[in-house]
Amino acid sequence: MSDKMIKQILARDPEEKEFHQAVQEFVETVKPVLERHPEYHQLGVLERVLEPERVIMFRVPWMDDEGWVRVNRGYRVEMNSAIGPYKGGLRFHPSVNHSILKFLAFEQVFKNALTTLPMGGAQGGSDFEPKGKSDDEVMRFCQSFMTELSRHIGQDTDIPGSGLGVGAREIGFLFGMYKRQSNEFTGVLTGKGLQWGGSQMRAEATGYGVVYFAAEMLAARNDTLEGKTCLVSGAGNVAQHTAEKIIELGGKVLTLSDSSGYIYDSEGIDAKKLAFVKRLKNLKRGRIQEYVDKYSETTYIEADTSLDYNPLWNHRADCAFPCAVENEIGEKDAYNLINNGIKMVCEGADMPASPEAIKIFLDKKLLYAPGKAANAGGVAVSGLEMAQNRMLLNWSAAEVDERLRTIVKNIHQNCLAVAEEYGDPGNYLAGANIAGFVRVVDAMLDQGLV
Repeated sequence: MSDKMIKQILARDPEEKEFHQAVQEFVETVKPVLERHPEYHQLGVLERVLEPERVIMFRVPWMDDEGWVRVNRGYRVEMNSAIGPYKGGLRFHPSVNHSILKFLAFEQVFKNALTTLPMGGAQGGSDFEPKGKSDDEVMRFCQSFMTELSRHIGQDTDIPGSGLGVGAREIGFLFGMYKRQSNEFTGVLTGKGLQWGGSQMRAEATGYGVVYFAAEMLAARNDTLEGKTCLVSGAGNVAQHTAEKIIELGGKVLTLSDSSGYIYDSEGIDAKKLAFVKRLKNLKRGRIQEYVDKYSETTYIEADTSLDYNPLWNHRADCAFPCAVENEIGEKDAYNLINNGIKMVCEGADMPASPEAIKIFLDKKLLYAPGKAANAGGVAVSGLEMAQNRMLLNWSAAEVDERLRTIVKNIHQNCLAVAEEYGDPGNYLAGANIAGFVRVVDAMLDQGLV
């Protein structure tokens, strides 16, 4: 059944390569569930899970500072609402298309299910590039984008949040327009400012959650992050807070990157150096290369797309935290990581490892944490933000952090237990996929054919 379904998907939507990759990895790992429940075939469970409930596409006209009218595409893929209203981020980046958002929405369904919070899965965004735009241009774009998106969202329907290219500035502009159109102040977006409905720890949540998950994996083997050397890719929000928590737990961060290249600091990126990176990326919106101007002992390697591997993953270290983009670790990178002593790969980005790389990690028995389990901390705290909005409360950072730790710990234990139950002990990928799948399918079957 599963192989036939994959062939049908490939034939129906041949251009959706990112979605196909996510589906093939997922279906392969949930085969034991399908074999245990042959009735799922008649009930069309897999077909229903793989097809979005709703896909919305719209044009977004806006005016630049020179008075020229520009037009971008806006999207929202509402994948599954079996366990709660749709929940998932918005992404503003030139690479955004239907396939990428469909893959992200698909992953979001099971990531949200793993948190055990009542959230379905969705993703949305636009091929708009905020980088290099003025605040006024970003505001005009966001207002136009929300003019259409507002028809399809609501705190009981679909709650978008921040994501790649969508930070506090963009969420503020989007929320302001929604409030003006709807004439109500509701928790329709997450990632809001602390003074108007946001949650403590939301900015830190994804990165901190990644490291909490890594710490749980190591603890299961009577080990810790103390003294571990770590390769981290990316220099945005997730990478910054992943590095911050690694440093706090006694690890040593050697690398950070952006689209222009990466830095390698053999002395380690300590808290002071990380503070410089945060100012550089968050306030100046500068390039990671400027780190070398400040800390001259550091090596900077410019990005080279002609290579069939990423040199960032070719340094000796103990742990790898890919926090940048999809498929940033390929087959050759996987072998380089293993040959350089890597014992753990914990994903901060969504699907940063190719199928070939994942197979190598599993075959070599590395500690490998898929993004849907390891980076679920961000959406978990978004769910906590939604709860605070409902109750008109504002929990302290310590309270939110404690709830985040508990959620991540429970995800880790659930993944291990389910992998053991289905005969693949220690396989976090299988455990995460099966645990999320079973929770969503049980809810769908309880609700009938809808």
